[in-house]
Amino acid sequence: MRHTDTGDAAAPLLAASDLVKTYGGTEALRGASLDLRAGETVAVTGASGSGKSTLLHCLAGMVRPDSGTVRYAGERLEEAPERRLSELRRTDFGMVFQFGQLIPELTALDNVALPLMLGGSGRTEARERAGTWMERFGVWGQRELRPGQMSGGQAQRTALARALVTGPAVVFADEPTGALDSLASERVMTVLTQTVRESGTAVLLVTHDALVAAYADREVALRDGVTAPAGVGV
Repeated sequence: MRHTDTGDAAAPLLAASDLVKTYGGTEALRGASLDLRAGETVAVTGASGSGKSTLLHCLAGMVRPDSGTVRYAGERLEEAPERRLSELRRTDFGMVFQFGQLIPELTALDNVALPLMLGGSGRTEARERAGTWMERFGVWGQRELRPGQMSGGQAQRTALARALVTGPAVVFADEPTGALDSLASERVMTVLTQTVRESGTAVLLVTHDALVAAYADREVALRDGVTAPAGVGV
C-alpha cells in the first residue's frame, strides 16, 4: 500500500474546489466541490449527464478544469505537467471503468501484471504479485483466460485486481458495476469495499445505482454540475 503524507491527518487526501468545466456550450461542471480522505469510500451519484464522470476525470488528472482547484496530498493537479499526472496515474491512482477496459490480447494474469511491468518490475515478480491480487478477488482460476472468455463479473474483478496491484492511494471507479447483473454487482462491490478497507485505500465511486452507493461511507449528489451531500437539494 502506498502511504502518502498529507501533513495533517485530518486533511483530505484529495480535494476539489469550485470546479468548472465546459464542453462546447455545455457546462458539465459549474462549481463542483468534493473531498476524499485516506481510507474513505465516497460515492458520487446523479442522473446521466449530471457531470459525474467529468468530476472523476478532473480529480484523476485526466481532464483539466477550466477553473477551480484539485489538490492531491497538497499538490495542485490542475497546474501539474502532463508527465507528473501520468506518473500519478501509474503509481498513486488506480482506475476502474464500467467495461473494465482490459487488453483483449492479454491473459487475465498479464492484464493485472501490466501496471507493475510498466512501473519497472520484472515479469516474474509482476505475475507473482498479480496472482496474489487475483486470488483475493476470486479470479485466480481464470488467470490464463483472455477477457473475451470471461464473464462480465470475472472481467470486472480482474480489472479491480489490476487497479489495486500497484498499491494505489486512491482508486477511481466509474460505474464499475454498470454492465453487471445484480448478483455479480454485489460480489464486485463486496470484494472491493472489503479490500480497500483492509489496505487503507481511498475510493471515489461514480454510480447511478443507489444499491451500489450504499457500499460507500458517504454519498455526494451531483445535479447539473453542482455537488451537495446526498439528500440535500442543489
